[in-house]
Amino acid sequence: MERTIRVLVAKPGLDGHDRGALVVAQALRDEGMEVVYTGLRQTPAQIVSAAIQEDVDVIGLSCLSGAHNELFPEVVRLLREQGADDILVIGGGVIPQEDIPYLKSQGIAEVFTPGTPTRVTADFIRSQVKRKRMSLQPAPNKIAHIGIAVKSLEDALPFYTEQLGLPLLGTEEVASEQVRVAFLGIGESRIELLEPSGPDSPIARFIEKRGEGIHHIALDVDDVNERLLRLRENGVPLIHETAKPGAHGAQIAFLHPKGAHGVLYELCQGPAASESKEEAAHE
Repeated sequence: MERTIRVLVAKPGLDGHDRGALVVAQALRDEGMEVVYTGLRQTPAQIVSAAIQEDVDVIGLSCLSGAHNELFPEVVRLLREQGADDILVIGGGVIPQEDIPYLKSQGIAEVFTPGTPTRVTADFIRSQVKRKRMSLQPAPNKIAHIGIAVKSLEDALPFYTEQLGLPLLGTEEVASEQVRVAFLGIGESRIELLEPSGPDSPIARFIEKRGEGIHHIALDVDDVNERLLRLRENGVPLIHETAKPGAHGAQIAFLHPKGAHGVLYELCQGPAASESKEEAAHE
């Protein structure tokens, strides 16, 4: 389930009017966000401390006193100083248009002046937080293997072992996928030959439609279910919503080709590589 966006609404400086800030806070709650309101007359240091303690995604600063050019950048500076500059900072209040470029140059993501619909603010927060969460997605560790569909392992293996000189690491039948697989080592990755074990096998249908050839690319990841969650949140179409058992005890899941420009990607997490090396040592 996607983590709820958390927003801290703060009134820095000596400004004693918070009706607007309270309206915005309630509107963001109505939009499904969790909102923490720190109250009046907060220093930038207090605001930053509260934001870090509350583990918020966004700080919303409201200022009517005219001190925004000093207070807003100071919040950004303190966040950076404490290594928390991944927290989005937005501003609002009675802020002259001519001051907005300066505030943005100082790290304020957006400034919402009086009369801005609260839905506009909420939509901006959602889009920016989504973008940030996407950018925090770690890259896959490596290509775990390239899957190649073949009609017969017996017929295909001599090319890979004798002509290409790749070591055969082992074979296995994956009953759930109706497929027999052979693993060949190449550097830190593998080539996986896939032979259908029945006419209803997905590999059999693939070969019938497209012929033998590259079927999928498997990417090694640390947490396949967390990766699937993030991809689903980002609108990437999936074949599998959660991981399932694959060869060598790995947990696997496939992404839909229509979300990857026609390429079938598999996410793979587990002991596949290390177990394959152990098998090779015993052969």
